[in-house]
Amino acid sequence: MIVCLCKGVSDHRIRNAIHNGSQSVDELTLELGVCSGCGCCRETCEDLISECSGTATTVQVLCAA
Repeated sequence: MIVCLCKGVSDHRIRNAIHNGSQSVDELTLELGVCSGCGCCRETCEDLISECSGTATTVQVLCAA
């Protein structure tokens, strides 16, 4: 699924970046460009970071603009 519509970044690419060491939205922004456009994907990126670190309860996609 595409998480960042502005940059065309999928949840798979974000998960890979997290598994390869990205630990914050700022790091994901530097690596993938997510959250550097409209910012609508920020919460989903935060949720994916939590999910991949084992601290999340659910991941929601809130923006389908």
